[in-house]
Amino acid sequence: MSTQTVKAKKKFEFPHGFVILFAFMVLTAITTYFVPAGEYERTTDENGQSLVVDGTYHTVDSNPTGFMDLFQSLHVGMVDAAGIIFFIFIVGGSFGIFRATNTIEAAFGSITKKLAGKELVLIPVIMLFFAICGGTWGMAEEAIPFILIAVPLAMMLGFDSITGTAMILASVYAGFGSAFMNPFTVGVAQGIAGLPTFSGMGVRFVFWLIFVGVTIAYVMLYARKVKKDPTKSLMYEEDLKREINHELIQQQTLTKRQMLILAVLVLTLIGLALGVILEGWYIPEIASLFLIMGIVVGIIGKLRVNQMAEAFVKGCEELVMGALIVGFAYGILIILQDSNTIDTILYGISNLVAGLPSSLTAIGMFITQSLLNFIVPSGSGQAAISMPIMAPLGDLVGVSRQTAVLAFQYGDGISNIFTPTAGILMAALAIAKIPWVKWLKWVFPLIVIQYILGAIFVTVAHMFIW
Repeated sequence: MSTQTVKAKKKFEFPHGFVILFAFMVLTAITTYFVPAGEYERTTDENGQSLVVDGTYHTVDSNPTGFMDLFQSLHVGMVDAAGIIFFIFIVGGSFGIFRATNTIEAAFGSITKKLAGKELVLIPVIMLFFAICGGTWGMAEEAIPFILIAVPLAMMLGFDSITGTAMILASVYAGFGSAFMNPFTVGVAQGIAGLPTFSGMGVRFVFWLIFVGVTIAYVMLYARKVKKDPTKSLMYEEDLKREINHELIQQQTLTKRQMLILAVLVLTLIGLALGVILEGWYIPEIASLFLIMGIVVGIIGKLRVNQMAEAFVKGCEELVMGALIVGFAYGILIILQDSNTIDTILYGISNLVAGLPSSLTAIGMFITQSLLNFIVPSGSGQAAISMPIMAPLGDLVGVSRQTAVLAFQYGDGISNIFTPTAGILMAALAIAKIPWVKWLKWVFPLIVIQYILGAIFVTVAHMFIW
């Protein structure tokens, strides 16, 4: 009997987040050799916002991305993203101190006992809270720290890491994208379009309710499926490798000292909301707030100074990949900016929209903004680039400026939850240890639903409301 050597096939590995983003950098660099260079003139409004001047587009000398430019763009992107990168490190380190007090495990133990048989109830409660935060004061980067809590919480309740991540990301971006009073998208876009700030809020609020409700239902249906059969989880094998001691957590209950630590966390979140809404806090202030929280909970938890420092470093270590991924995403934007191709892309798309029949122009604006968001993930940045063109274009083709703003906010918001050029998304997935390809597989049906809803809302607004 002859023996045969059978070579085992290598198991397919999903590309690492760095690999995916660097591939996008390479593709973007290649396109700079084919897309003509051009730019608009820009002006500054009373708020210091740089705006594109419509009708001023002109070609400039070509400046395609060279070999060294490609690699230099990564470093420049890291430098430009330093604010967000170090925000992630500081928040991660602060939560490292928080986790060293074992308060999370004790809290999860209490929650799992109280919610036995009713675990699904927690999902809409958490998601509604984050959707409100996204729809009112524009929560986005601030949601990243909550991934550290939501993923183990979801797994303790019998769900998976995707459910935990979706409870935060899907809800905050559903609220952000369909916002009724987001100052960073609706507020900026309406200001540029010459509309009263947050006007049309009633209509937007109805659309927001539907949009968020559908998103919550989608997450709950998936969570229920995983709860019934854990093998249906897209992250089943990966989640089995996570170091979570179910029995130990279920045995723990909160002590008075840990309850006080939780109270500090709650006060921190309240301070975060008030600071952003009332004082205009952004990344530096929020990072400082979490750092103060870390020190206070360390003192309450009776951690020695060296223990607090070690816990801080450990928290930072866990988020290194997530923080650096933001720099990769910024590197793509650097390539487009340095090659002077962003304005050319905007000019070409706006000309296509202008050529559509009046009944389809609103949808054309929605599609334009959706495509533009892949290369300009910043909501306020996209508003500054596109609205000075889209608002007067709407006047010419019979689309109200309110509808143009609505098309902008849905086009800007929906793709944030899946595009690999969105640094916040990629950082959150890295923290949750979920491959982007698997996340895309889970979120794709939801994205299709959301784009359909966005198209319906824009059409209804154009034909019957504004």
